[in-house]
Amino acid sequence: MFARSAALRAAKQLPGVVARRNYADMAMAFTFASQNQVFYDKADVKQVDVPSFSGNFGILPAHVPSLAVLKPGVVTVYEQSGSSKKIFVSSGIVTINEDSSVQVLAEEAVDVADLDLKAARDVLSQSQSAVSAAASEEAKAEAMIAVEVAEELVKAAEA
Repeated sequence: MFARSAALRAAKQLPGVVARRNYADMAMAFTFASQNQVFYDKADVKQVDVPSFSGNFGILPAHVPSLAVLKPGVVTVYEQSGSSKKIFVSSGIVTINEDSSVQVLAEEAVDVADLDLKAARDVLSQSQSAVSAAASEEAKAEAMIAVEVAEELVKAAEA
């Protein structure tokens, strides 16, 4: 309470200074690519939401510089036009730079609109069977990773 009242008093003493955060006016150059497709190339976007192993988070202009590993899930890109685009990624990295540029590099990526729910469920079923049939710990671990990706793929296709 004391900090808030002190801040209000300080603001009244400096009437010419207006503190505000207006991220909508700032540019954010966004690049998003997978091995076989470029989705965005230095495009100016409003916001990007990414799934990472440290939790899902949103990126706005002036975000603190960061590097994160992507987990299977949906990257949502909010474009300047007001529309949004959802892209499923199996894995990858996101880099946020000091100049507000952002790069997402995905191992595999596909527009959620192009996903086939039946095919996604088939992949999940096959992956689960591979876990049961695994003869070694290594094969079991690889199959469990495939199950994790397939589960997120099904969730994305259902949305």
